[in-house]
Amino acid sequence: MKFNEIRAFIPCKDYEQSVSFYRALGFRGEPAGEDMMMFERDGCTFFLQKNFYDEAFSKNQMFQLIVSDINETYAVVSQINDSDARHSAIKQEHWGQVIYLWGPSGELWHVTELNS
Repeated sequence: MKFNEIRAFIPCKDYEQSVSFYRALGFRGEPAGEDMMMFERDGCTFFLQKNFYDEAFSKNQMFQLIVSDINETYAVVSQINDSDARHSAIKQEHWGQVIYLWGPSGELWHVTELNS
């Protein structure tokens, strides 16, 4: 048995706001039916759900996005102009560096550059 990919389904409180947020991160989105959009960048994909939002679920949803350059990523993240999104400074951990990035619906991204 061979696994090819895992794709998450991310709920959102405000669909257009979330679409804008993920596009600002550099993801490209294409409709995947009437009630969701599939986002992709560099082979990483996920679905954004249009008609589903549960606050408790969204605020407990976490993802890890591994990047090759945390400083370049921080420059992009710092330019996102969304009142419901926020991010931490770059934090050094024993395994690498991380930016904690909360999306507009409360989802938490661990944006990580692993040690070589």
